[in-house]
Amino acid sequence: MHTHTLSVLVEDKPGVLARVSGLFSRRGFNIISLAVGPTEQEGVSRMTIVVAVEDLPLEQVTKQLNKLVNVIKIVELDPGASVQRELLLVKVRADAAIRSQVLEAAELFRAKVVDVAPEALTIEATGTVDKLAALLRILEPYGIREMVKSGMVAVGRGPRSITAAAVR
Repeated sequence: MHTHTLSVLVEDKPGVLARVSGLFSRRGFNIISLAVGPTEQEGVSRMTIVVAVEDLPLEQVTKQLNKLVNVIKIVELDPGASVQRELLLVKVRADAAIRSQVLEAAELFRAKVVDVAPEALTIEATGTVDKLAALLRILEPYGIREMVKSGMVAVGRGPRSITAAAVR
């Protein structure tokens, strides 16, 4: 299964997220990750959508997305030509006996401890999907009590802004 990352600029209006996600659903695409937030342009939001594609052509969905009234622009972001990151919060069992090992593992991945409890540490890490998966593999033997990942956020490399070009 292949994944594709789409950067979708939309008007910041109620119902846009439901229409966009509904379109993927109706076409049989599985959304792996979805992050929505404001852009540098007032009234414009960016949806970063990571979608799983098996045999279905992604072009079919992008053509349909372009027809939605509130969609301004769609760009498929190539991993090599974009910066892609996720945020991970993970609560790990860390009693006195293993706390220093868990802290060392977090430090290796440039992760931060954001909460300390007598029996657990909550660690915050940002990075690529692969980096966060590697961190989780290292922490798993200590006992992961809870975890949450944000959706992927991504932006193209270089000086160009797809928002500025699309909104003119």
